[in-house]
Amino acid sequence: MARSSSGFVAGLTVAAVAAVGFLAYQASANAPDTLGTPEKATKSPAAGAEKTPGATKKRTVAVPEGSGTGERVVYALGDDRVWLVGAGDKVRRTFEVMPGTVDPAPGKYTVTSRTAAVTGSDGVPIEHVVLFTAAGGVPVGFSAAVDGSTAEPDATKKLGGIREGRADGSAMWEFAGVGRPVVVVQ
Repeated sequence: MARSSSGFVAGLTVAAVAAVGFLAYQASANAPDTLGTPEKATKSPAAGAEKTPGATKKRTVAVPEGSGTGERVVYALGDDRVWLVGAGDKVRRTFEVMPGTVDPAPGKYTVTSRTAAVTGSDGVPIEHVVLFTAAGGVPVGFSAAVDGSTAEPDATKKLGGIREGRADGSAMWEFAGVGRPVVVVQ
């Protein structure tokens, strides 16, 4: 009987390691091209819009309307942008992200788990993994590659990693503990 349960535990461990590796790989495939270059301050101006060099559309920096109130993470799918909103609805930080190939549906979620550091299946170390949902069985969350890798997501794979720059990943890690609301807007 003990032999049977130890095999079961070993199987669960292998499955858990595979899931974490898969998420890490997703995250490693989603870094922006500017990752690894010196970053400018990413604190948000009070309102308005900025033009990102090389971008073809304006990126809004004001927190999107309809994203709720209170302390929360706001992720705008259309702008590929995140806001860390603190007490009094004050923006602590806003930054662009590189989404994976699987988007979460708009709605309100909470941070369900966090992993400080893992190695992706591609061998790239990932840090500050903050998961908040799954879409079609694919875990979805924020993370940053330790080495600054910036590979585009492989469109043929289902990838839920939302890639942040390292400094932004650190800020997310400090702000978004388990249970923190995450609001996804279009």
